[in-house]
Amino acid sequence: MTGTIADPPDWPHERILSVLARADTTRLKACAEPLIAEMGEIEVRDNRTGLVMLPMRDTAQGTHFHLGEVLVSEARIAARDTEGYGMRRGRDLEAAMAMALVDLALALGCRVDACLCFLDAEAARQAAEDHEILCRVEATRVDMETF
Repeated sequence: MTGTIADPPDWPHERILSVLARADTTRLKACAEPLIAEMGEIEVRDNRTGLVMLPMRDTAQGTHFHLGEVLVSEARIAARDTEGYGMRRGRDLEAAMAMALVDLALALGCRVDACLCFLDAEAARQAAEDHEILCRVEATRVDMETF
């Protein structure tokens, strides 16, 4: 992103993009829609689908390898010499564009409170979802020392 304002406290750019990439599609699009009118003229620089390699790490040996390819949708938009970016898994170009709009709005300082409120809610939902999955995984763990 170029020409950005300082990242909001507790929300470095990497974390913003990470939460937006996993955000619920319907809620993400609803959050992004009202931002369009407030940003003025927007230039779509890129809006495409493609394949990216999925990197993984072998936990036994610590080596990295590519598990395979993942279909993603990617969007780059700009306004007032500032760029917003979005990349999401799957073939939903509208969701990638919505992600880029929220990223751009934060960079421009447009409706920051609404965007941060959305990010807080999505981050909490994702954390709860991750916790539930980890609990289900932990329930299947076997302690070999007890045998």
